[in-house]
Amino acid sequence: MFPEFRDQITQLKTTDGHFARLFDQHNALDLQIQRMQSRIEPSTPVQIELLKKEKLQLKDQIHAILKKVAQV
Repeated sequence: MFPEFRDQITQLKTTDGHFARLFDQHNALDLQIQRMQSRIEPSTPVQIELLKKEKLQLKDQIHAILKKVAQV
């Protein structure tokens, strides 16, 4: 996710607790969605779509923080 911000991500994960939580939540949702799509975890298509929307919102928040940091 966002390879152009790799250095900023590494730095923010260790210095910004809020960013680290968002990043961890995004990765946890990604894993959960993968498990649901692989039928390892029980789910419905509606549940998967809701999680995908939540993941996208987190990704948008992460991107906004990265853009702000890159401008400084």
